[in-house]
Amino acid sequence: MKNNLFLIIVVLILIGGGLYFYTNKVQKTTIDDTKIENPDTNTEAEPAVTEDLSSTANDAGMETGSLLTSGSYEVYTPEKLVKADEGSLVLFFRAVWCPTCKALDDDIKANQFSIPNGVTILDVDYDKYTDLKKKYGVTYQHTMVQVDADGKLIKKWSGNPTLASLIKEIK
Repeated sequence: MKNNLFLIIVVLILIGGGLYFYTNKVQKTTIDDTKIENPDTNTEAEPAVTEDLSSTANDAGMETGSLLTSGSYEVYTPEKLVKADEGSLVLFFRAVWCPTCKALDDDIKANQFSIPNGVTILDVDYDKYTDLKKKYGVTYQHTMVQVDADGKLIKKWSGNPTLASLIKEIK
């Protein structure tokens, strides 16, 4: 009888501990996915606003009343293709299961303030947007496609390990 009671208590403790660690891991993942590191202060900050923010400049050329202007890294939606009218637009075909895609995604997020003004990088889900893959002849993940305002292919390339190397490829 004592052995059965002891086993029941051990099993309950293990189940309780497992649930505790699982819920904390899920909560931590959710929090970590919504935060980004601000390279200027080495602190976490909310994700950057990806809408087009208008700003006014003073006589010295400094911006007033808004964030400094830089390019953007955004999740792809079809209506965002119009951003090619404003500058360079690159489609980053990324799969969540791809380790090299994750490395580049992490580097872009860590250095997003280094994206030049007028450059928009759209994160395209490789597994979801098969129509875009077919349109641009994308046959494997970790492929970049630069398009013009009409959606025509300007350049296609693969394998950038960093944001800096991706930017160097843009025409």
